[in-house]
Amino acid sequence: MARPRRFLRTGWPWRAVAYLASGVALGALALLVLLVLVGFSLLLVGLPLLLLAGVGLGGLERRRLLLVERDPAADPHRVPEGPGLAAWLRVRAREQATWRELAYAVLSATVLWPLDLLVLAVGLGLPAALLSAPVQLAAAGGEEAKVVKAYLVTSYPQAFAAALLGLVLLPLLLYPLTALAGARAALARALLAPREAELRDRIGEVTASRARLAAAFEAERRRIERDLHDGAQQRLVALTMTLGLARYDAPPGPLAEQLAKAHEEAGLVLTELRELIHGIHPQVLADYGLAEALADAADRSTVPVELEVAADGGAGAGARGSGFPRLPGAVESAAYFAAREALVNLARHSGAGRARLTARHADGLLRLTVEDDGRGGADPARGSGLTGLADRLAVLDGTLSITSPPGGPTVLRVEIPCGVRSASSSPRTASSSARA
Repeated sequence: MARPRRFLRTGWPWRAVAYLASGVALGALALLVLLVLVGFSLLLVGLPLLLLAGVGLGGLERRRLLLVERDPAADPHRVPEGPGLAAWLRVRAREQATWRELAYAVLSATVLWPLDLLVLAVGLGLPAALLSAPVQLAAAGGEEAKVVKAYLVTSYPQAFAAALLGLVLLPLLLYPLTALAGARAALARALLAPREAELRDRIGEVTASRARLAAAFEAERRRIERDLHDGAQQRLVALTMTLGLARYDAPPGPLAEQLAKAHEEAGLVLTELRELIHGIHPQVLADYGLAEALADAADRSTVPVELEVAADGGAGAGARGSGFPRLPGAVESAAYFAAREALVNLARHSGAGRARLTARHADGLLRLTVEDDGRGGADPARGSGLTGLADRLAVLDGTLSITSPPGGPTVLRVEIPCGVRSASSSPRTASSSARA
């Protein structure tokens, strides 16, 4: 009995009352609106307005569900591809959710709100009428009063007995009233919340949209890299050569010294620009594929890296790209930058003396592992740059995980499902080397 008493002390019974009462008001208003719109539909202009009314009522009903449910109902509608009312109507007319909302509007206007009113009349009206029996008798001059139009009260003892009965019935009737409100909300959710197929479609749309954004981002990176390589870098090379020639042609003195400084600065700027271009999108990745790009990243690492690449029927341990297939461009790029970020992080923070980089492609899955012998305790939440890479991998249905207990070792694993872009292997056949 303790739990039912606690229920009565919560706000849920009165939230159920508010849900049913607002349903009565909204249903009566919907009936009036539908009658007007049906009249307009006879003039062939009412169908878009009916759709608009159904969608609007569906949105209000999904918000009203929060009165009796903790979890909000999601919007089942898709965003129109273009602006304007015509695009909105085309999308809405093709959605099943729109027609379910219209059916719910008709049901609410014709059946549900009278039922809500009946439940409130029995659950609240009957106890309230019994509780007011003494007041009704006093208003009648103390002679007689009809309570709930059926029970004749002729004395104050009878009136107070009726009031006591109402006091007992009020908490008892709140239980079925709340249960009926829950059933009413369940019906609304079943009709107005997105179906599983609609949720799958929306997830598919979001995934496709993220993939398009990732592809556009990758294409923009390549365009910037190409423009820098073919434009600014070539001009800097020409400038460096011109300064070098001027330096050797100038007579000894202050002018020659200034030209020498300018020549050295131009060389430093050219080196920095080449590193920037390599960081945006390394040419080796575009020309030779992931295996050679990983070998290049291992060679550039300040920590000695042992590299191993392997594939179905391809290279074994220690082979540098021999037989490793070309993968989709987005996959190669994401895997390369994940490996490079991991190598940069371990060089900066791990205190490792050696690292091991492994890439394997088998059974339609690329597995990339970076392991070091450092101190461990890595936490990607502290801003290692891997969070953004994890989001980038998620677009490709890939995953990134880090295991880094205190004392080490730290192991980063990347898995990306992908097919083979082409069967050709990299033309470079240099043996794999660990930077010693």
